[in-house]
Amino acid sequence: MNIFVAGATGAIGRQLVPALRAAGHDVSALVRSASGEETVRALGATPVRGDALDRGDVIRAVRTARPDVIVHQLTGLSGPFDLRHFDRTFARTNQLRTEGTDHLLAAAWEVGVHRVVAGSYAGWPSGMNRGPVTTEEDPLDPAPAQPMRETQAAIRYLEDEVLAANGIVLRYGAFYGPGTGLAPGGDQLEPIKRRQFPVVGDGRGVWSFIHIADAADATVAAIEADRPGVYNIVDDDPARVADWLPDAARTVGAKPPRHVPRFVGRLLAGETAAVMMTEVRGASNAKAKRELGWVPRHPTWRGNLGADESASPAPPRRASAEVA
Repeated sequence: MNIFVAGATGAIGRQLVPALRAAGHDVSALVRSASGEETVRALGATPVRGDALDRGDVIRAVRTARPDVIVHQLTGLSGPFDLRHFDRTFARTNQLRTEGTDHLLAAAWEVGVHRVVAGSYAGWPSGMNRGPVTTEEDPLDPAPAQPMRETQAAIRYLEDEVLAANGIVLRYGAFYGPGTGLAPGGDQLEPIKRRQFPVVGDGRGVWSFIHIADAADATVAAIEADRPGVYNIVDDDPARVADWLPDAARTVGAKPPRHVPRFVGRLLAGETAAVMMTEVRGASNAKAKRELGWVPRHPTWRGNLGADESASPAPPRRASAEVA
């Protein structure tokens, strides 16, 4: 197929484009600059100039590419990650999740593209008052913490619009691996190394992770399966903060994280940090395994967060009857 990727120069895009090419697909990529053109050419894609926040640009780019599938992986994160001002950190990403989604769907309608795949997020957007792991059937949190409400609304908007267009929504877990903040040298590792990332309260918040290469493999599987709906793209090992944070510290050679009461964590880093440390829920990948035939090649984050990946990982796996 001919695949049009918006967001090809991001962390997942840099994994996704080569994965699509390896699977035999042609790839076009939306770029804004000459450096973006060079990047996507090196990845194996054909660049098409345009601004994701300009409706006319996006329609012209999709018309030029004439794809069979549009893949929405647009994000706009830059600078330090500020949990206290969560919505401010995600402001541009939220604009891409709303306006960018509108433009891509408008282009799909104009050009006659019937398959749209969009990236979303698993974890804190889900409701808090359930068990430790949620499924795709569980509704998003109707009352997120105040600093996260704009971001939650943008995620809800993206999902609702893509699903209304009979598309596919992939809720990724927290990324780690090459090009992410949890890769060697990544900005999310530095606070762990400096013991500035404590376990807040009882650390019972449950996180689901996904290696960035597994996220790309799952996206290829979703494109090829063409089964509209929502899928959690996470590994097999949802974990409490009290478990994964000390493991990450050991992996990068840091001292164990400090422990602080919830009220102290809230004072130091804000309500968002307290929620993510003590209340969030993990996600089940059973539906993605069953319906997409996908299995993560990195089934657990243990010993892998911040690890130096010098050896090539195993090839992608497909679900067997036993694991589906």
